[in-house]
Amino acid sequence: MSVTESSSYYDNLEKMSIQDILTGINQEDKKVPLAVEKVIPQIEQLVSAIVERMKRGGRLFYIGAGTSGRLGVVDASECPPTYGVPHGLVVGIIAGGDTAIRKAVEFAEDDENQAWKDLQEYLVNEEDTVIGIAASGRTPYVIGGVRDARKHGLLTACITCNPNTKLSAEVEHAIEIVVGAEFVTGSTRMKSGTAQKLALNMISTTVMIQLGRVRGNRMVDMQLSNLKLVDRGTRMVMEALGIEYERAAQLLEEHGSVRKAVDSQKNK
Repeated sequence: MSVTESSSYYDNLEKMSIQDILTGINQEDKKVPLAVEKVIPQIEQLVSAIVERMKRGGRLFYIGAGTSGRLGVVDASECPPTYGVPHGLVVGIIAGGDTAIRKAVEFAEDDENQAWKDLQEYLVNEEDTVIGIAASGRTPYVIGGVRDARKHGLLTACITCNPNTKLSAEVEHAIEIVVGAEFVTGSTRMKSGTAQKLALNMISTTVMIQLGRVRGNRMVDMQLSNLKLVDRGTRMVMEALGIEYERAAQLLEEHGSVRKAVDSQKNK
């Protein structure tokens, strides 16, 4: 039996108090960052390879099914507003299409040929990277997708929560975050999902920093898509240039981004 399907360390959950349930979940969640820490060397190697390709014009694709697919979609969709990169630089693809983001599509994950078809819609090439996300490490959609991608010269990787999986055997960079049994047996949206989310955060954030999308510790290319972000951007300009809020707001409005607003004054 795989680790992700192994029996919970807790039993008779329906007889537990609310406090005991919450405490038990929290105790299990504490194990996740420690498991992620163990695979930082593997994540580092992957990020280095991704950055090298993206500097040559490559893109990053996530493929997954169910919770894993949704996590990839979330991470990809947050890159443009956070770092000002174009849509299509980081892409999340979920088995069953966008409908599956909200509602499960039956048996979508069982077609090992569909992921490559989905990827081909983006005219993928050898500079692109595909990361297959599957807690179990045995999802046919994901395995078939990375296998075909690798055959066509793309860089391939995976994020899984079981050791020595079929998925890991198909990729160049295997990230296996073994978090142990779930609080509710087999519910991999819990610890496994958290582990995958942490890994995706680390990958995309580090890639964007390496691509020059952060200055100091600020998201200087973020999209100013609401009043909160406009205020945040104004304060960034204010701090960077040592000017009053009103002047910073004026510069931000004129130039459209924190980076351009700051550079407009520093380059004078």
